[in-house]
Amino acid sequence: MESNQAAAAPIKVGVIADQTGPLSFVGIANANVARMVIDELNADGGLLGRPVVLVLEDSATDDAVAAAKAAKLVGRDHVDVVFGGIYSSTRQAIKGPVVVEGETLYIYPEQYEGQESDPLIFCTGPVPAQQVDPLIPWLMRETGAKTFYLPSADYIWPRVLNARVKEVVAAGGGSIVGEEYFPLDHTDYRETVEKITTSGADVVFNTIVPPGVTPFFAELYESGFTQRGGQLVCTYFDENFLNMVPAVHVEGLYGCLDYYQAVPDPFSRTLLARYDTLYPGDAKFTGGSGCSGLYRGLRLWAAAVAEAGSLTQQDVIAALDHARIDESPGGPAAMVPGEHHLRLNMYIAQARNGTFEIVENLGAIDPQEGLVEMPVLAG
Repeated sequence: MESNQAAAAPIKVGVIADQTGPLSFVGIANANVARMVIDELNADGGLLGRPVVLVLEDSATDDAVAAAKAAKLVGRDHVDVVFGGIYSSTRQAIKGPVVVEGETLYIYPEQYEGQESDPLIFCTGPVPAQQVDPLIPWLMRETGAKTFYLPSADYIWPRVLNARVKEVVAAGGGSIVGEEYFPLDHTDYRETVEKITTSGADVVFNTIVPPGVTPFFAELYESGFTQRGGQLVCTYFDENFLNMVPAVHVEGLYGCLDYYQAVPDPFSRTLLARYDTLYPGDAKFTGGSGCSGLYRGLRLWAAAVAEAGSLTQQDVIAALDHARIDESPGGPAAMVPGEHHLRLNMYIAQARNGTFEIVENLGAIDPQEGLVEMPVLAG
């Protein structure tokens, strides 16, 4: 039972978002989502009869800054939960001060490479089993593509994702004709595009990220790759990323995410309209940049707190392990017990004239992540 003083104190939610730096165009949207959901929770009376306070920090698309802000949220602000991070390297930077040192619940909202397994971490975006596994066979079947080139940023997400791509391509009778890794700030891709052209690749499966992705797509377009019938694939691309490149450079690009703005279910439509009214401008509510994962992460956490009836971390984690929400962007979302990842509705979409059109509704797909080893608790 919580004391009267604790019962009256506000519940603090820490959110780390890239509001400046190369990912600011998506980080600003994530910050907006956090404000929107926290305001909605308070409008409904808060949680446990207490107001919910958002403590929002800018990680500036810099992992060292993210780590410092994470340490502040836990050590100085004493937040009850931390959300945020886009790059997987940023998740790792946040994990140290929040989870390892701070022993605080951390919810990571981004699509990523999977394999994160910690009792204090829950992931609310899609993983390779939900993106690569359905998309690659579909693409090979629909387009006849057999040969793949993998231009990549050099960090954990592209390397782990590409390993999965290679397995799935090989299982479908295809082959990898090139695989390269570049620093995140690399911007000259002329040599790589020449190699792609020489290889005769049917598909470019891209994991280059901002700021390099814009010059890469420009160079690839100028080479005539897509005009010759080449297929462009980028699983993280969403409407915010479409805003940062000329539409013609990514015309025909295929992606696979848990949510696109074209998803027709009534709740997704209503949510998008509400967001657009509150936050008009270029920072759109999307799937790939963590907006959808952040929305459902906040809602699932709130549901878990309500079920637990307290903020006792052990009880909240136990409730979060089987939490589900019937209404979320893209459709219902349910935590797979023991895995700390979500079963999600997934969609294959194609960029056409600067927007994404859904070409295949894949339905609900399990994350197929390993079971998280939970510590044996005394008492």
